[in-house]
Amino acid sequence: MLWFYTIISVIIVSLISLVGVFTLSFDQKKLYKILIYLVSFSAGTLMGDAFIHLIPEAFENSQNTVKISFSILGGILVFFLIEKIIRWRHCHEEPCVDHPHPFSYVILFGDSIHNFLDGVIIAGSFLASIPLGIATTVAVVFHEIPQEIGDFASLVYAGFSRAKALFFNFITALSAVLGAMVILSINLNPANLTSFLVPFAAGGFIYIAGTDLIPELHKHNEAKKGILQVIMFVLGIGLMLGMLMFE
Repeated sequence: MLWFYTIISVIIVSLISLVGVFTLSFDQKKLYKILIYLVSFSAGTLMGDAFIHLIPEAFENSQNTVKISFSILGGILVFFLIEKIIRWRHCHEEPCVDHPHPFSYVILFGDSIHNFLDGVIIAGSFLASIPLGIATTVAVVFHEIPQEIGDFASLVYAGFSRAKALFFNFITALSAVLGAMVILSINLNPANLTSFLVPFAAGGFIYIAGTDLIPELHKHNEAKKGILQVIMFVLGIGLMLGMLMFE
């Protein structure tokens, strides 16, 4: 029963990644008009997730501040190197209009780590008790909805078709299943894994929001658009703050 409840829970969480299917009926031109605001929303959710959820959780579970700080910096450094490698292999000439923006692949990598963590956390909760596992799953679902909307919008903005963005968003979401299976298969104490991965993921999210998404927002300098971008950014942070009620 433990396996059944856990796998069903992480599959439900993975299906949240398909939230972008609701945009398939949107007119293409209208969708692209609102994408930049959803990118701003995504940047807010990533920053909010890092500073409101992940980093406080890391410090709550460990008193080793130096280890946590280096894990955050490690996340930033690894994501920096990954994007460098993607840019080197992706296109050797500028501009490169025939391919998606390289930051789309960095987003997918970061989302994979985040979803793997979700699977680890859910499985660890079910190992403690089934009621705790169910409560954790509900919290993760509410936590995932705003982030998956933002991730989908960012992928489409970066050049993916809506169908391709949905597909890859779902594939990365399945890493939650992998994370849960790792914990259940070897009966690993989740704390041993999350003590490093949680601040590492925070560093990755800070890097994506700060170096990839926010600079894209500065390419649109109209006052009205800028105000709406700030509102969406704050809304993304606000939703992550609101998620504290479900923890």
